[in-house]
Amino acid sequence: MLFTDWQAILQPLIEKYKDYKHPLHFKNPYQLVIMVILAAQDSDANINIVCKPFFKTYPDFKSLSITTSNDLLVYFSSVKNYSNKINWILDTASVLKDRTIPKRLDELIKLRGIGRKSANVILRETHQKPEGILVDLHVIRVVPRFGLTSEFKDANKIEKILMEKLPYSMWNDIGMAFSFLGRTICRPTNPKCTICPIHTDCAYFKKITNP
Repeated sequence: MLFTDWQAILQPLIEKYKDYKHPLHFKNPYQLVIMVILAAQDSDANINIVCKPFFKTYPDFKSLSITTSNDLLVYFSSVKNYSNKINWILDTASVLKDRTIPKRLDELIKLRGIGRKSANVILRETHQKPEGILVDLHVIRVVPRFGLTSEFKDANKIEKILMEKLPYSMWNDIGMAFSFLGRTICRPTNPKCTICPIHTDCAYFKKITNP
């Protein structure tokens, strides 16, 4: 398909999810950074629960920077890979206790526990200019199913292809829109294809309806 075709085809998807809030219930950029580090390979629902009491005790990076890993076990022992994540957020707190949160992707990914996906989330949710496209596990599943990329498990490879195919004006919203689609409609099994706003152009839908 031509470069401009994808924009026209995918715009209904962006429109459907444009008013959806990010599933992590953060109130400020500090909370967002902590939560995206903790959420890797865990559920957003679990992170929302464990962070409520944590943020009451540690409302900012400065307060977090003077605590220890043992102090945080009571909050995060139910989080997957909690030992590493506790070390990462403590290290991040020591770096950012007297600084503002970076506003560029290359600076964000220098922080421990922050990869491209998390950095793209932070940039989007703090209203910075996009430097990439968010690719999470839902996007990894949905985008190849739709036919935008081949079936890769490598998020960086999928992101690179999306950045090459899609106009910059879509970068900020399309990743989150695909993620919401994967959470709500395009499920791993029994996807609800007929209510998908882009199903008529979907390779998977065409395959199952015209075997």
